[in-house]
Amino acid sequence: MRINIPAPAASIIDVLSSHGYEAFVVGGCVRDSLLGLSPADWDITTDATPEQVKLLFPRTIDTGLKHGTVTVMIDREGYEVTTYRIDGLYEDHRRPNSVTFTRDLREDLGRRDFTINAMAYNHEKGLVDLFGGMQDLEHKIIRCVGDPCERFEEDALRMMRAIRFAGQLHFSIDAETEEAIAKKAPLLANVSAERIRTELVKLLVSDHPDLLKVAWRTGLTAVFLPEFDSMMTTSQDNPHHCYTVGEHTLHALMASKNDPLVRLSLLFHDMGKPETRSTDEQGIDHFYGHDKVSAELAQEIMKRLKFDNQSIHATKILIENHDIRFQDATTAGKKHVRKIMNRIGAPLFPYLLDVMEADISAQSDYMRMHKLMNLKEAREAYREILEAKDCLTLKDLNINGNDLKQMGIREGKLVGAVLQTLLHLVLDHPEYNDHDYLMELAEKIHDELSSCSQAVRGSK
Repeated sequence: MRINIPAPAASIIDVLSSHGYEAFVVGGCVRDSLLGLSPADWDITTDATPEQVKLLFPRTIDTGLKHGTVTVMIDREGYEVTTYRIDGLYEDHRRPNSVTFTRDLREDLGRRDFTINAMAYNHEKGLVDLFGGMQDLEHKIIRCVGDPCERFEEDALRMMRAIRFAGQLHFSIDAETEEAIAKKAPLLANVSAERIRTELVKLLVSDHPDLLKVAWRTGLTAVFLPEFDSMMTTSQDNPHHCYTVGEHTLHALMASKNDPLVRLSLLFHDMGKPETRSTDEQGIDHFYGHDKVSAELAQEIMKRLKFDNQSIHATKILIENHDIRFQDATTAGKKHVRKIMNRIGAPLFPYLLDVMEADISAQSDYMRMHKLMNLKEAREAYREILEAKDCLTLKDLNINGNDLKQMGIREGKLVGAVLQTLLHLVLDHPEYNDHDYLMELAEKIHDELSSCSQAVRGSK
């Protein structure tokens, strides 16, 4: 078995070896190579101390000397080289209080999280697999190195990582490892929101975001996303649905493209349903206003998990609009599409369509084909609107504030009101977006607004 190590990483290993040190590529790059994937990073482990590594290479960066890591620069690429180590106590369930360097590769590999990440390789010795990582790769299993409870007590984020790796690799989680997650789930409260967010997003954009159900089953979501737990137990006795709110969300995630904005929006799109659920006299459940409540919850949760403001804003807009219904492919239908594009912004519109399609696909068969057909027609209308370069915003109008001022309309509020009125007319009738015609319309609108204003003042 031979792994194709990039030339710069191989040269680092060669330099270390030529000076009497052991050195291997280790961890994720070995795992991905064995799976036929392209590793994102090539980490190197060695029995040389950080000071010894720094003496051997002309350009290094002190990335984390306390934990034994030096970044060796080859050309403009950095490669992390870390000394074999034994971790001290993990009192905060996040990081060791101290590390001790060792010359024993087994001790270094034994401190790692999962067997599939605890393999090392170099061309001379080949694959070093001391904990059954290759066997677990072949059987597609996520299993902790050693005692899973100890591994999770050391770093509680490993519980999220286990589920994330299962989602990314389409593996199952070893029974003993999953039992330990359920037992140690409360420890996740010790982990920073940023680290949890990173793992959550990686799981969501994996091929199996539905493994969020494992996080619920083991009690992890109760720690960082208790709102999801409420969704899992909220039924939807309604002709349009056939799952609980939570199960519907999981099916919608699986039906969508693995784009972070789409999947975040789907995760939160029905989160307001437990709060808004009502049942009528016929026993049918309704969720009036759930879109607005879900959007507010999404904003609150994403702030809690330290998402950036741009992601929060975009997600909130998509959730607020995910429950609209497009009209049939008529002139009126195209008008509706233009107005929605104006309201949410043209760049977000295709994301909204993707969210809506996944949402519909995870509903019952009732009227599903009709909904999907309307959605397909909305996509076609969107394409035609873009091709025609229809006016969608004030910037697209063939008239502006300076034109109005030249007509004698100078009051700021009146200028804004006239332009907004013109925009609404052009959204309905894109052929109106002609400079001369808009000037005529602007004069008429101004006269009407002035007359209304005078009438109001007269009534007082």
